[in-house]
Amino acid sequence: MKYITKNKTLRLYIPMVISLFICEIIFKIGTKMPIFDWSLLRIFIGVNIFALIISLVLSFIKNEKVSTGIMIFISLILNIVYIVQAGFYNYLGTVMSLGTSSQAGAVGDFIGDFLGSFKPTFYIVFIPTILLILYYTLIETRINKKELTRYNEELDSIKGKKKKETYQEEYNAKNLKINKITKISSLIATIALMPLYYLTIIIPFMQNDLQMVSNKALFSNLSMPNLAIGQYGVLGFEYIDIKTLLIGHSEFSEEFVKKEPGEITDNSRVIDDTAWEELQNNETNKDYKTLNSYFMSKEITAKNDETGLFEGKNLIVVMMESGSNVITDHPEYFPNINKLYNEGWAWTNTFSPRNACSTGNNEMTGLTSLFTINKSCTANVYKDNTYFEAMFNLFNNKGYTTSSYHDYTDHYYYRHTIHPNMGSMHYYGVNDLGIKLGTEYKPWPSDVEFVEKATPHFINEDKFMAWMTTVSTHMSYESSSVTGDMYLDLYKDENYTKSAKRYMSKLKILDNAIGKLIDELTTAGRLEDTVIVLYADHYPYGLDDYDFKTIANYDIDGYGNVDRTPFIIYNPSLEPTKYDNYTSYLNILPTLANLFNLDYDPRLYGGQDLFDENYNNYVVFADGSWRSDIAYYDATTSKLTYLGDETYTKEEIAKINTRVKNEMKMDNLAIEKNYFAYLEKNLYKDKQEDSND
Repeated sequence: MKYITKNKTLRLYIPMVISLFICEIIFKIGTKMPIFDWSLLRIFIGVNIFALIISLVLSFIKNEKVSTGIMIFISLILNIVYIVQAGFYNYLGTVMSLGTSSQAGAVGDFIGDFLGSFKPTFYIVFIPTILLILYYTLIETRINKKELTRYNEELDSIKGKKKKETYQEEYNAKNLKINKITKISSLIATIALMPLYYLTIIIPFMQNDLQMVSNKALFSNLSMPNLAIGQYGVLGFEYIDIKTLLIGHSEFSEEFVKKEPGEITDNSRVIDDTAWEELQNNETNKDYKTLNSYFMSKEITAKNDETGLFEGKNLIVVMMESGSNVITDHPEYFPNINKLYNEGWAWTNTFSPRNACSTGNNEMTGLTSLFTINKSCTANVYKDNTYFEAMFNLFNNKGYTTSSYHDYTDHYYYRHTIHPNMGSMHYYGVNDLGIKLGTEYKPWPSDVEFVEKATPHFINEDKFMAWMTTVSTHMSYESSSVTGDMYLDLYKDENYTKSAKRYMSKLKILDNAIGKLIDELTTAGRLEDTVIVLYADHYPYGLDDYDFKTIANYDIDGYGNVDRTPFIIYNPSLEPTKYDNYTSYLNILPTLANLFNLDYDPRLYGGQDLFDENYNNYVVFADGSWRSDIAYYDATTSKLTYLGDETYTKEEIAKINTRVKNEMKMDNLAIEKNYFAYLEKNLYKDKQEDSND
């Protein structure tokens, strides 16, 4: 008769729960998230539930080696998940969601740089699994051998075949009973732990007072991934992520109080909401009803002294790939961009917050002034959405010829679909421009050639608005490339790392491209009547902190400082001015709409006109964190850090958090529901047809 091991469930459960809980703690340490708070209890209970379920299922497998092997395999897979999540958080400032799966190929293209960014502490997460393997191969094997030896000794001491069979039957029956009781107890424990887990979600004192989104709301909808992974741990986060992907979000109803219009002045923007209110009264869809209520409740900002300053002028917006304040730190190497920086308007507290898909999402925000969905490659996932209020369409309505350009393919972002859906009359990718790939400038083309090939398409138009997204400064900086090595000699006497020098070499190409753009406009006699806007999609996160610090003459540690980037508005007629407003790419569109005196509704944008007298002087990061001249609020840890002597009241903090939370939530919902297509169809198209008549 076969020997039956005692407690099959417990032999799997105890090592697994210890191993996974240690991994969760290591993850918190590696990502610098708070450890000793109520989230630790919630995570511990969650790990127990997971380990109990897995152990219970595996205990039905008769072959112990198979069940043990499966458990170790699960632990190894989870170890990889822990490391990858820590890596994403360190690399992009956000964790990976199933919604960002479309960018898996992008990470794969730069896997060396991605893996190279991992901190040594991340790999400690493998230690619990290694100990697990050692336990099962060494310790448990010895324990089982001793138990089997004792069993055989007792069996040998029994005389008579029938008595031996009776002993075996009783021994195995006892162990079967123990296993059965253990399985039932495990099932009961799992069921009992679930309401306890839920209590940790809803009990008020188990939530930080400054937390922007409640734990209950996070569990229902993964609106803030970084906060969710801090509160629920990696295992809990993955569960919520999968649940959100499979179930989606259900319609919800929320009502916002519409502001009463103030006194009408010469600067007032008067917008008739009669048709919108009628649409709202007849609407039955809860999501659309909530969105109508929210956007109508926002303030219609007034005109100001800068309204119409650029009316009738042309516009070129350049989104600089991997730009940073290194450019303005070193004017001797980058004279062209610094000419615009010093002779135009520049904002010294500009940030380009990273997210899951920083280039595509931050380009989308620049064009729409909407918070993208942090857990997804929003530009790609919702590429078929239309935005009548996007930058291209506002200029189309003013009689401009709009166009957009990028010197790469649609491999990462589907711009041939995205840009026309935002109103670009003509989009030109690298192949449309006749720029060859994989030859001289492999892997990235030259931005100088890009400018040469793009400008003829718009420079002779009567009134033009052009969007240009560059690429030469794209990573990798670790390996040799034509663009990365082209200007290395310029920095041979500098005490920079090799990777930093390659980045500087690529920046030189970008600067030359801006110089070429200025030359083209000057030659065509269009510089005086053209406004040039420069901003960056994100800082060069392909450089590790050590490399970046060798070239950055500013503090990049903490409080979002690493995401500092240039933002410049230039025209020869401008009085050189440096502004210290805290801002990001979110505010570009409303600011330009005011400067060009375009016909727009300020309520439809997540950002604000930088010249508005009621401008909210803080910048919002992708995870809901924010920074002002007074404080830095970390949404992942729900911690507020003051940057000087001035402080906020609790009411002021709550007001900022509520505004940020609502704007991000409503912008995200609007994108998910293609709200602006709905609004155009039911409201604005009728207005446009009336105006055309």
